[in-house]
Amino acid sequence: MASLGVNIDHIAAVRQARRTVEPDPVTYALLAELGGADGITVHLREDRRHIQDRDVELLRQTLRSRLNLEMAATAEMEAIALRIQPEMVTLVPEKRQEVTTEGGLDVAGQLGPLQALVGRLQAAGVAVSLFVDADAPQLEACATTGARWVELHTGGYAEAGWKEQPAALARLEEGSFIARSLGLRVNAGHGLTYQNVEPVAAIEGMEELNIGHTIVARALAVGLEQAVREMKALVQNPRRDPLFGNRQP
Repeated sequence: MASLGVNIDHIAAVRQARRTVEPDPVTYALLAELGGADGITVHLREDRRHIQDRDVELLRQTLRSRLNLEMAATAEMEAIALRIQPEMVTLVPEKRQEVTTEGGLDVAGQLGPLQALVGRLQAAGVAVSLFVDADAPQLEACATTGARWVELHTGGYAEAGWKEQPAALARLEEGSFIARSLGLRVNAGHGLTYQNVEPVAAIEGMEELNIGHTIVARALAVGLEQAVREMKALVQNPRRDPLFGNRQP
């Protein structure tokens, strides 16, 4: 049974659109917890386009669940993570011109620096996850860094057409299998919605799904607490769709 991490970046994006004080993502994080969120995820970007430093600091002080800090592998973000001490850091690629994260981290291409960063964070007691595509070479590189977690990038599956989705799901299933065979624990996220989440939640060994935009969009209609409850029900009790089958490689 997978747990649910709720990403509240888009709450902050609404606030930053007017450079005002509302809606406050810290308040909404507490509502998400009331709805059953097992953790809260925020991405503190280098350009601070949505989540701000004060948000991360206040969340660390007020959350009753876990704080997962998504961040680029930079010296500035490392210093913040070591000071804030979130329960988990997820290292993600970041480009200023992108609307949202476009793909997985190239761990194999920057193995040395990432291995050193993972070592420093974990030595300080911060769990580290690497946001990667479900490709064997990248997963093998993740294991080499010493990280204990990976988060599989589900964007390809989420954006696939109806005919292509089974193959995209199979890649995620295979990626989960490879990761677990390497001793890695598996999370997933990016682009998941109420319509496509269940096959991913049903993948063997899936521990947590990090979901944000679709929950915030749903919350505009029903309220955040109810939106989180509805998503958590799908994550924890996914239907096994015979079309997808949730095969193990």
